[in-house]
Amino acid sequence: MISIVIPLYNQVAYTKLCVQSLRSVGLDGAEVLLIDNGSTDGTAEFLETCSDLRVLRNRDNLGCAGAWNQGVRETDSEWVVILNNDVIVSPGWQDGLLDAAEKEGFDVVSPAIREGEYTYDIESYSREFVGQMKDVVRRGVADGICFMVRRRVFESVGLFDENFKIGQFEDADFFRRARNAGFRLGTTGRSFIHHFGSVTQDAIRRNRPERPYVAENRTYFRKKWQLTRGRRFIERWQRKLRELAWRLSERVLYGHTLKEKWLGGRLRHY
Repeated sequence: MISIVIPLYNQVAYTKLCVQSLRSVGLDGAEVLLIDNGSTDGTAEFLETCSDLRVLRNRDNLGCAGAWNQGVRETDSEWVVILNNDVIVSPGWQDGLLDAAEKEGFDVVSPAIREGEYTYDIESYSREFVGQMKDVVRRGVADGICFMVRRRVFESVGLFDENFKIGQFEDADFFRRARNAGFRLGTTGRSFIHHFGSVTQDAIRRNRPERPYVAENRTYFRKKWQLTRGRRFIERWQRKLRELAWRLSERVLYGHTLKEKWLGGRLRHY
């Protein structure tokens, strides 16, 4: 069984689209847990209509890590999907993640993602995309927008670090801990989603007093992992070179990449 954990902070229009897409493709026995982190924009009223889904309401914003941990603790499924609320899923996205996990031995797995404006029909696009990219994987990486985690990973490395406030870096920290513990991470072309992009973080910046939580989280992350300037430079260039190799090979061989973005009137590849 799969549990899908979706934290919410305002942006009810995107939440409605996300829930609608989940229902339209079928939940296939998955449990959906919507966690409202103190929204003030009509999210609570919308959640009253979601009798087919589980809903938790927090008076205060616990941040991503706090809400994710809440969701993990409230579920007992073998797999937990952490999903942003500004996402539209495509038909077969769950099965694609499970197939990739079984075939590749992944313990943490993310789908292919297209970001930006929703300017296309996701059903037909994803069908063509997955047909081309189903055997394409990027090993060792996952994406905080959407990732599926085997329960034993949490049992081994623990939950998300709530010292990261509001949001940013808690996913990178968890992925690093999972890799260091020997678990396999990957991104697969067998599953496809659309991501509008950073709407929750943008809402937080607009609706709460200015707070440098991103800078605070970055500082904490670097201190926790002893990331000196030299080490950060090496890791950054290793990541850039690896992403360049993935991007070039995928584009040449398949005409797509596992990360795409509609930007400036055209589709860009990452």
